[in-house]
Amino acid sequence: MGKRQILNIINFVRAVEPRSEMDLVTPVAKHIALAKKYDLKATFLLQYDALINPEFTNIIKELDPHQFEVGVWFEVVQPLVEKASLTWHGRFPWDWHAHCGFSVGYTKKDREKLIDILFNDFREMMGYYPKSFGSWAFDAHTLAYVTEKYGIDSACNCKEQWGTDGYNLWGGYYGQGYYPNKLNAIAPAQSKDYQINTPVFRMLGADPIYQYDSGLNLTDGIQTQKVITLETVSNDRDAGGQFPKWVDWFLNENYNGKCLSFGYAQAGQENSFGWDGLAEALDYQYQRFAELQEQHLLDIETLGETGRWYKRTYAETPPSTITAECDWKNSGDSSVWFCCKNYRINIYSEDKHFWIRDLYVFRDDYEERYLKTVCKGNMLTYDNLPIIDGIRFSSGGIRSGLYPVLTGDEPNGGMAFEKMTYREKEHTAVLTFTGTACGTITITLDEKNVTIISGKPLSLIPCYAPVISKWIESAKADSILGKITLKYNSFDYAVEVAQGTLSENFEVSSQNNNIKIKLD
Repeated sequence: MGKRQILNIINFVRAVEPRSEMDLVTPVAKHIALAKKYDLKATFLLQYDALINPEFTNIIKELDPHQFEVGVWFEVVQPLVEKASLTWHGRFPWDWHAHCGFSVGYTKKDREKLIDILFNDFREMMGYYPKSFGSWAFDAHTLAYVTEKYGIDSACNCKEQWGTDGYNLWGGYYGQGYYPNKLNAIAPAQSKDYQINTPVFRMLGADPIYQYDSGLNLTDGIQTQKVITLETVSNDRDAGGQFPKWVDWFLNENYNGKCLSFGYAQAGQENSFGWDGLAEALDYQYQRFAELQEQHLLDIETLGETGRWYKRTYAETPPSTITAECDWKNSGDSSVWFCCKNYRINIYSEDKHFWIRDLYVFRDDYEERYLKTVCKGNMLTYDNLPIIDGIRFSSGGIRSGLYPVLTGDEPNGGMAFEKMTYREKEHTAVLTFTGTACGTITITLDEKNVTIISGKPLSLIPCYAPVISKWIESAKADSILGKITLKYNSFDYAVEVAQGTLSENFEVSSQNNNIKIKLD
């Protein structure tokens, strides 16, 4: 039986856009009309200012519930704050700064008060409590509260990004969905005791090859990432949802079935980007979605439907992969993201050389910054625990990564290879690289370990710029115990070299041509 390939069309609706005057109602009507034109299911998530505005609710209440779902978009706005008898600190009735526009800017008690007003006013307007809940970012306490009190089915948050719009969400489950940790909304729970039982799906449909490095300047390091996603306002000059060539490529690679569990993406657009500049690109996307649905290659459903299916299917977060074996530039680049409840890893190839571009671990007791405190700044940061970070650890001409080499050699832009193949064995992903200096290299990714088997002795050499000291407070390699211990954001964590040897400079070398790194 083939794995499900799921698309959620999610449009969230604001009633205020302070940056420029625009018609915010027409885009909502046009999104509805487009979904009807192609007979596609869609979800509309209402921000509180839209929920209390009849211009929007008069349209929304007329929607056919068999085709359309209505839920809530939880960015905090002035009328919601004032109804809760709190003080609004924003510059405008809707302000995107974190300290006022998101749940993290409020105490736990006030977060609950804001949620109660939002959900009860929604029920008064729509006749039922919302089952789908979204925001660019929300804290774990808020998500646990809406799960336990209101029984939501599904939630969505922003894709992985660094610096974009002032929201840093980094080191989490790269795509698909996960059951979040009660202490950290961007981390999957490792155990049921820490699990919030509402699945969270990552939004926007990010380019699995090039989104990660977009905006990286190897001289100065990362500042702000560009956006290469299904959004029709992506800001890359050549890629993103406004380019049919990229859309076709993305749909082909993202839904190729090489995903371990299920394929997933979110399409749609917020109404505050207007309509005229999006219409042609959105029509093309919807036409392609309808074609794939007609061919039974894509399941298009509401966010709530996907959440209910996920809960029926998975008791805990399943391992997932996003496998892009070719790139839209036809450069031969590729990327495999493996995510599970214990770690995420990205194996990336460029110019026929491969290396580990990213490796993060998840730990149940690592708390998000805003679980017990209030965000007082304009920006927010959600993260997990880095081992290798190809973005933040790169600078000064050094491209951070974990580079495989023939033992004794120096890293030189990754391991050259002739061919990569990907296969799956139950919940395990297996990548094979042939024609390397170490012969055939097989990398097995399972829920607990990364295992590398080579034809000749192989070493993994970490490369990182001095800027790493900005992030990693301490690091130690114990060659006797085979353990690497690190401190990040005042939190201590470790990974173990279960097979192979570990040097004091963090180089891992194979033992009998085998390396196993234990990550659970």
